[in-house]
Amino acid sequence: MDVTRIETDKAPAPAGHYAQATIANGFVFVSGQLPVVVGQGPRSDLSFEDQARLAIGNMLAILAEAGCGPERIARVTAYIVGVENWPRFNAIYAEMMGDARPARTVVPAPELHHGCLVEVDAIGLLPG
Repeated sequence: MDVTRIETDKAPAPAGHYAQATIANGFVFVSGQLPVVVGQGPRSDLSFEDQARLAIGNMLAILAEAGCGPERIARVTAYIVGVENWPRFNAIYAEMMGDARPARTVVPAPELHHGCLVEVDAIGLLPG
């Protein structure tokens, strides 16, 4: 089985020793995405809602580069700072995912890297 790396300039470049995503055995594995603006870096200064939109948008951009739209996402894991943000995350997630309803886990966390409030990763299935 081969592993292929996915790279797109529509999402932040990895800041460490990892790929934005990899493809293996017909699945797309997206690394954790923080609310980072390409060319600017992490945006922990933004509201929770804007951070959620950025992180989910980065995840979707990477999946799109691999040829995988929201309807092909099998699993999403979200880490959020503050369980009280769960309803706000859920509303933004539903807005951005549309009719797609992959399996999902939301994990409240005490803190995330760079002081960010949201991080998401995903597993998608390639078409065909």
